[in-house]
Amino acid sequence: MLKILKLAGLFTFIVFSQQAMAQDPKMYIFLCFGQSNMEGNARYEAQDTTVDSRFQVLQAVDCPDRGRKKDTWYTAVPPLCRCNTGITPADYFGRTLIANLPKDVRVGVINVSVGGARVELFNQQTSAAYISTAPGWMKAMTAEYNDDPYGRLVELARIAQRSGVIKGILLHQGESNTGDTLWTAKIKVIYDRLMADLNLKPQQVPLLAGEVLGADQGGICAGMNKIINTLPLVIPNTYVIPSAGCSAAADKLHFDAAGYRMLGRRYGDKMLSLLGYKIPAHK
Repeated sequence: MLKILKLAGLFTFIVFSQQAMAQDPKMYIFLCFGQSNMEGNARYEAQDTTVDSRFQVLQAVDCPDRGRKKDTWYTAVPPLCRCNTGITPADYFGRTLIANLPKDVRVGVINVSVGGARVELFNQQTSAAYISTAPGWMKAMTAEYNDDPYGRLVELARIAQRSGVIKGILLHQGESNTGDTLWTAKIKVIYDRLMADLNLKPQQVPLLAGEVLGADQGGICAGMNKIINTLPLVIPNTYVIPSAGCSAAADKLHFDAAGYRMLGRRYGDKMLSLLGYKIPAHK
């Protein structure tokens, strides 16, 4: 019996050792989630399709027309969310990091976002009830994540952890929760759950939360920014990314392509500073 236990212990040690060896500490992983502005509402342009191969995306859904299979790494050519989404802050977040990190560092992003969704969609205790009353177009989106966006995010994150180290979380959500004074507490539930489910330490995994389209651009949900800016009071190691000056789409709800680029660079600048690197001067 003792011999069997020793062999079992040795096997476990070998398995964990192999996993540790497979994990590249210079592969920085970032989880992205939210609603349509993280999903990417604006069409990407030709300038957005040339991407350094050090910047990668872990495909969340099958996109046969693009030759992409879920659970597989690809160079992060947009779209980074689902098959027909647009440019997202994650695009220029990753580009900013790659341009300013050492050449032996790679960056990988995972983006699980659903346009129009309240934050309740990402809480497994409330998501099923939320989906049951959602409009058909939203149900079609959630179905691509097996009607469990949070679970899909975690599933992808665990795949990514075989390749690299999770260094941060990017959030852009709030338009559908405008005026919700419990929003920060709801985000904390999701963040804490991610830390537990992925065996992460909060002090090592900052949360970067972007403001919604600002009042300076006529943003119709701009009042939500007051609530978003209180998030660091509820979740330590949280940083709010300002949206002032990020240009708007005609609906005054979404950013346009240039706005997404600017916002993405701001996410990247903040992450660079947290990693101990100098913030670059952008043209």
